[in-house]
Order: sequence, then structure tokens, then C-alpha cells
Amino acid sequence: MTTHLNNSFRTSILYHKDHPFTTTTQKTTRFHVITNATSKTNSFKELIESGTVRTILPKDASTVMNSEGFILLDVRPNWEREKARVKGSLHVPMFVEDKDNGPLTLLKKWVHFGYIGAWTGQYLTTFNSEFLSQVESVVPGKDTKVLVACGEGLRSMTATSKLYKGGYRNLGWLVGGFNRSQDKDFLEVEGKEKLKYATIGGASYIFLQLLILLQTVSK
Repeated sequence: MTTHLNNSFRTSILYHKDHPFTTTTQKTTRFHVITNATSKTNSFKELIESGTVRTILPKDASTVMNSEGFILLDVRPNWEREKARVKGSLHVPMFVEDKDNGPLTLLKKWVHFGYIGAWTGQYLTTFNSEFLSQVESVVPGKDTKVLVACGEGLRSMTATSKLYKGGYRNLGWLVGGFNRSQDKDFLEVEGKEKLKYATIGGASYIFLQLLILLQTVSK
């Protein structure tokens, strides 16, 4: 019995040597795929930590724009920009309204409205496939200093990474987005709302206004 087991074990080892494409090899290959995917996820973090992309606070934005020649690129969707925008800023949305009326998209819109849209006033969006080419049409020079901004700083992360991969090398990222800006950070703002509230909409905006009113009355 022992001799039989030893022979079986030896046969198994020889089989693995002669057949490199075994389950073990497949697992190793899968591990490498996951590792590469993780490194792509951390690409923006690497750009920041290496100093390749410059982090700029809202309070410092006007200074770098006026003294260092940075151009402000607003990547928010149209409905946010219409509420409030920095005068003279360029606009290319990173995400656009998803106007597909297929069954799956309609279901997504219904769920989105029920859980998010009615509260925030946001539309269901999809990635702007022409983002890079649209930026290139308004900022043709890849050495131009571009400060990328959105409402909360998340969409601008994606936009900055996309621009870097597209060849832009003098990029700045507005930390926290316009939501963290104060009235004095950008001297000229157009629109009917405050810049830091432009990302908020619908019922949440009304609730926010009520909070501000209560704070004013209680003083």
C-alpha cells in the first residue's frame, strides 16, 4: 500500500513537470492580473505622492492662476456648472447625462432617481468618451498648466489621470473640489448659487437652506 502511494505521488510530480499549464500556473497568472489591476487603481495616488500632479487647495487656487499661469478646467456636468462657475474657467465635463433609453438604462434611471436623484438633483451619468479630445481642442498645448476641478474632488481625480495618460504634464488637482471653497477663494463667480453648493440639488439643497436659515435665526 505504501509503495503504491509513493508511486502515485511520484507520478503526480512528474505530471506537473511535464504539464506546465496546470491549476497552479493558472492561479499564479490570475494573481498577476489582480496585481496589475490594483496598480492601475492606485495610479492617481502615485501621481500625487511622486509630485507629478500638484495638489492645490481652493484658498490657493487664485494665486496659482494669477501668478503661475494655471488655467482652471471645470469637469463638472452642465447642470452643476449652470448653478455656479468661476468666471473665465474652461469647461469639459468628465461625465455626461446618460440619454440611452434601453430597458437596462431605464431601470438604472428609476433606481437612481429613487435613491439618489430625488435627493441630490443629479442625473444618471455616463463617462464622456470624447473627454480627452474635447480638452485637446480647448487646451492644445500639452505643456499648459491646467488646474483640474470638480465639485468634491473625486471626478477630477479621474479626469486628471486621464489627462496625464493623454500627454498633459503640468497638471494641478483642486483638493476637495469647489465644495471646500470659501467665498473669497475665487473672486469672480457667475451663477445664481454659491460655488460650494452647486453640486448639491433637489431636496438636499432645500434642507441645507433651511439649516442656514435656522442658524441665522438662532444667532
